[in-house]
Amino acid sequence: MPEPTSFLYIGIDQLNLQKFESHLSDSPTLLFIESYDEARILPFHKQKLVYMWSAQRHFAKQCRADGYKVKYLLGDDATDVQLSNFLKEQPEALLTWMEPAEWDLSERLSEISVKNEERVKVVSNNFFMSDPKEWKEKFSNGYVMEFFYREMRKRTGYLMDAGKPVGGEWNYDKENRKKLPKNNQPPKLIPFKPDQITEDVIKLVNEKFPDHFGDLETFNYAVTRTQAVEAMDDFFKHRFKDFGPYEDAMSVGKPHVYHSVLSVYMNNGLLTPEELCERALEEYKKGNAPLNSVEGYIRQIIGWREYIRNYYEAMMPDVREANTFGFMHPVPQAFWDGKTKMKCISECVKPVLEEGYSHHIPRLMVLSNYANLTETDPRELFRWFWYAYVDAWEWVVLPNVLGMSTFADGGKLASKPYIASGNYINKMSDFCANCSYSVSEKTGEKACPLNYLYWNFVSNHKDAFMENGRVSFMVNMYEKKSNEEKQIIAEESEAYIEQLPRYLKVPVNS
Repeated sequence: MPEPTSFLYIGIDQLNLQKFESHLSDSPTLLFIESYDEARILPFHKQKLVYMWSAQRHFAKQCRADGYKVKYLLGDDATDVQLSNFLKEQPEALLTWMEPAEWDLSERLSEISVKNEERVKVVSNNFFMSDPKEWKEKFSNGYVMEFFYREMRKRTGYLMDAGKPVGGEWNYDKENRKKLPKNNQPPKLIPFKPDQITEDVIKLVNEKFPDHFGDLETFNYAVTRTQAVEAMDDFFKHRFKDFGPYEDAMSVGKPHVYHSVLSVYMNNGLLTPEELCERALEEYKKGNAPLNSVEGYIRQIIGWREYIRNYYEAMMPDVREANTFGFMHPVPQAFWDGKTKMKCISECVKPVLEEGYSHHIPRLMVLSNYANLTETDPRELFRWFWYAYVDAWEWVVLPNVLGMSTFADGGKLASKPYIASGNYINKMSDFCANCSYSVSEKTGEKACPLNYLYWNFVSNHKDAFMENGRVSFMVNMYEKKSNEEKQIIAEESEAYIEQLPRYLKVPVNS
């Protein structure tokens, strides 16, 4: 009878052997899976598919070079089907895997582990800095992000001094809202030229998924650990100092501003959240970055990123169908092709089409805001973010869209809907100066649609604002308008929403 053979399955978003260190002692064969079936669940961005598969192929190659045995499976079957078939074909195999971060895959793999309990070992996911099991009860009952963030600061010791926050404040967000000066030119990201492995994947994606979202004219992402570290070094040396002040800024032709764009690499394991936080602290100690940049960056990781992952684990699967306002329209056609007279929308969709990226303010305060104001189904919007962004996984975008930006969960994550008129866009960007519409006009043919759509939303959803003292003034301001102005707002909004071209071909997530 043959001796059992040990295998370690490494997920496509778990490309870091340090996280598997305690499971490598018996020299298992490392198992990787490339599933084309899962790439068809939604029309995932071509850049996203190239990045995921190229990074995984490079990682598997490096593992071989480091002396590990590697088995690489690929095909049309889903990951769980390929794993199940593998166990049937390899009756002597003992298989270990780490819990997936994605809900559906985790559920399907759980069924396999139950059926093969004597041959399968499942270990906890340690690509995050907090354990969802510990936080589940608090999140199920509603838990404020700021409280979570402060607890994480205390636990990690990041920016803490004798139990108190460095500088005396927990949050320096008020210092991170500057508009980018007119002649300010943020350093460009360093590009990474595709090698033969990446070129092969580009060809595969163009052949197998020609109708998927986005462009593949250029591909500049890092696809190895070495390249990802180079991208990290570039950010901390050239952009980190100004990250904080201009964190919320937007500007024509400058989609990255001073952002790191390292979430792409953190979300599949090439970089870890711990090393990014510690690098930020190192730059602060050296005097290379101000406190507001350091705190803002660390908050994005141990505050926001950890928070939404815990929310996702606590609220799934019911939250997937959250739609508190009952909006049913598909996403705007402009989100698919970028064609619109609204400069803010075209400018924010352009980098998504070209590279599958925009920073958090275009995502939250432009694209999600516009979707909300045009009564777009938040579930369709969350799916759009999922397939349109290279750094997107369901655990990231579902809470961010259904919980935060659209208020679809009824306020369990956010205290208010994130909506804004053209005034906010004009305050934080230079988009309005180049737009076909006038941001100063509130109604009428030339008026920025965000202006009347904003007040229409406030009118239709007063309860969502009245329950929050910080934003109840919006309702009071609306009520001071004349009946004639209210009627014009309602009529123009209804006409705009009903006539807005929508993208109708997105498949429903299974």
